Amino acid sequence: MSLYDIYVISPPLAIAMVGILVILLDLVVQRKRALPAFALVGLIVPTLLLVAQFQDLGNTRDLLESPAAMGNGKASVLLGSLVVDRFALFFGFLVLAATALVILASVDYVERLERRQGEYYGLVLFSATGMVLLASASELVTIYISLELTTLPIVALAAFHTSSKSSEAGMKFLIIGAISSAVMLYGMALVFGFTQTTDLTGIASKVAETTGGLSFENLALLTGVVLIVAGFGFKISSAPFQMWVPDIYEGAPTPVVAFLSVASKAAAFAVLIRVFYTGFFGVGADWGVLMAILAAVSMTVGNLVAMSQSNIRRLFGYSAIAHAGYILVGVAAGVEGSSGGTAAFVSVGPNSVLFYLGAYTAANLTAFFAIVVIGSRTGSDQIDDYAGMVQRAPVLAIVLTLALIALVGVPPTSIFIAKLYVFTAAVKGGLAWLAIVGVINSVVSAYYYLRIIRVMFLQPPPSDERIPMSPSSWVAIAASGAAMVWMGVAPGFVLRAAEIAVATLAVQT
Repeated sequence: MSLYDIYVISPPLAIAMVGILVILLDLVVQRKRALPAFALVGLIVPTLLLVAQFQDLGNTRDLLESPAAMGNGKASVLLGSLVVDRFALFFGFLVLAATALVILASVDYVERLERRQGEYYGLVLFSATGMVLLASASELVTIYISLELTTLPIVALAAFHTSSKSSEAGMKFLIIGAISSAVMLYGMALVFGFTQTTDLTGIASKVAETTGGLSFENLALLTGVVLIVAGFGFKISSAPFQMWVPDIYEGAPTPVVAFLSVASKAAAFAVLIRVFYTGFFGVGADWGVLMAILAAVSMTVGNLVAMSQSNIRRLFGYSAIAHAGYILVGVAAGVEGSSGGTAAFVSVGPNSVLFYLGAYTAANLTAFFAIVVIGSRTGSDQIDDYAGMVQRAPVLAIVLTLALIALVGVPPTSIFIAKLYVFTAAVKGGLAWLAIVGVINSVVSAYYYLRIIRVMFLQPPPSDERIPMSPSSWVAIAASGAAMVWMGVAPGFVLRAAEIAVATLAVQT
């Protein structure tokens, strides 16, 4: 492996190294407050490496005298199994931002643990390593390994608390995650058997050569793609593969749920887009319709079941299913069948997905960070126990209200712009019916989000005890809340970043 190869994969290597050092530091330091501080400072290194790579992708010079120039918009290592392009870097920045905020919001929770504090932060960082690798993976075996590196640390984190619910959540996540991985791996094996390659670009060439870009004429290939879609369906928590979500959201530690709900979802969508837009875009009319159906079912199931929830974390679990449906609208809209049986790349579809993931990350983290503070002080996740929260914690109540309004998609919030973007993409992609389903579901979702606001502002509090907030929680909530407001008021920067990231896929397609 050359110096150039090490440089290309240096961000995930740096994240993993920070995780290892945090665990080792836990063995020698007495003041455990140093652990999250070290983790946050350590994340500066991979961030700077991502910035350097982003700048190099825009230059024309060779890097470190490598035969592969990063100026062409893409660099690959390990026989092309990992690709660093602007698409991968977009998700790298998103995962690092979410990881840093979750570490900040976890300080109070981790301090209550007598042991395993270093292991907690280490597992978060190891999972983030897998997520960054997922965004860069361009080969099926690498994708599978990266998925496992992402999932297994979260399984351990889900069972990190000693309660029976946490143990149950970890066990369910382990079993269902193993089943989904097995289903996906079997689908990959079928695709490999048909194409004789695991490289996404090679798969695309073989599929186009064999099927003529018209349809999945080979049953083995069709079965393989369906199984891969099912495996990804588990990872992104879309219906009808969502059965694990509410139990995990209720039983796992709240900071872990926050991390799972945004960073893991973003990484899963990154690899989903790369696999299907790079490997199977030539037969996009088939899987585009499949994605559209999954989107409609996810939105409807998630929103309807969320209306009957009394536990706020289970409610957010079903909300995550609904938002997975909204994001899948953009995925499906990226494929448009044209005359002659070919597929044309509709960049507004994946553009909308990337912006939606950024907006959802900011809004959902803001909401979960407020829930972390409130739940730790009240000892309850029941929505009725949020009564009169505006009197007990006015700042938290206002912040949570803004996050809930953003999740509804009320203008001029960031998710309103994101939904407008994905629904516009659906109309342009010939899926107007899907946009109508999305708008109806957005109206339905207002019921259960506004119900929480009504409880906080209109019902009398059960206690006059104030709910304090630690400095680390303040910083985490302020940062995610500021990002949420900024993306709603001035979305241009993130929209432009999404366009630049998707341009790489357009060239490859």
